[in-house]
Amino acid sequence: MPLIVCALFWAIYPDFARAAELITLRYGQNAASAGSLSSLPLTVAERKGFFTREGLNLVVVPIPGGTDRIVAALDKGEIDTGKNATPYLIQAVLKGSDAVAIIAQTTNPVYSLIVRPEIKGFADLKGKVLGLSTPGDTITLSALRLLAHNKIKPADFQAKAVVGTSARFDCLKSGECAAVPMGQPEDLGAIRDGYPRLGFTYEAGADLIFNVDMTRRAWGEKNRDALVRFVRAFAASYEYMNDPKNRAELTNIVKESLKVSDEIAREIFSPYTQPDKNVLPKRGELNLKAFNQVLALMGEAGVIPTPVMPADRFVDLHYLKMAGIQ
Repeated sequence: MPLIVCALFWAIYPDFARAAELITLRYGQNAASAGSLSSLPLTVAERKGFFTREGLNLVVVPIPGGTDRIVAALDKGEIDTGKNATPYLIQAVLKGSDAVAIIAQTTNPVYSLIVRPEIKGFADLKGKVLGLSTPGDTITLSALRLLAHNKIKPADFQAKAVVGTSARFDCLKSGECAAVPMGQPEDLGAIRDGYPRLGFTYEAGADLIFNVDMTRRAWGEKNRDALVRFVRAFAASYEYMNDPKNRAELTNIVKESLKVSDEIAREIFSPYTQPDKNVLPKRGELNLKAFNQVLALMGEAGVIPTPVMPADRFVDLHYLKMAGIQ
């Protein structure tokens, strides 16, 4: 009799049965980026059920206080995986962290160099204060590359560390900063308010890896199956986002997530559809040449020792290979 009751229970409640079989992974991300454009791959994967399809119960753990704290949470065992800006992973590993990148996230997000109305060209930035992010941050590194591409060297201006797009815009509006890098959609709002765009960071090269998903090497060795499923789920999200057939749906997700109009959503998502912008990986592949480029720029900026270590010190391709992606 009890066997019949159990069989009836699982037949009536199949979702409960599936949930009981799911592997739980705790996924850390910057609390400030929840629902933002940088979370689009996660949002798509959750909406399309890619984690559940892989037998995963992904529990998103918001980490307050900045991306450097995500590695700290990983090292403490408070999360199993997490998204982080590549430079923060590199700096943590050089200080002894067991963290390692296992899949690429957004590779080259769109940042605009927004300037005050009186700035008419790059030459006008000489002798001015520029509000960048922290030294070694990918936003700072890509902005410096754009400036160098236009013959503006670090000695030509004064850099001020200002963390966060909204804080940098405040610096610009106050007149303290002459130029700042801004992400989407805030850059479009600044332009509407009369602050011109001098250029996009990708104009100096779209060959970096801004963000990665990571785990601890030791934990990963013991939980390979779960991480391969995790990698496959995100790979499916990137494939879905890169498929032209899904552009209308994705534009709508951007509209809903950022609470913007159809027109702005289409403008924001447009670079994602252009292969030369390299905003997204095709399937989450980790391009070691691009990773080495980040290391080289960090070395040139003096934020890590030189000569810099190779990318494979910070990357583990086993999970991508086991998932048949790389």
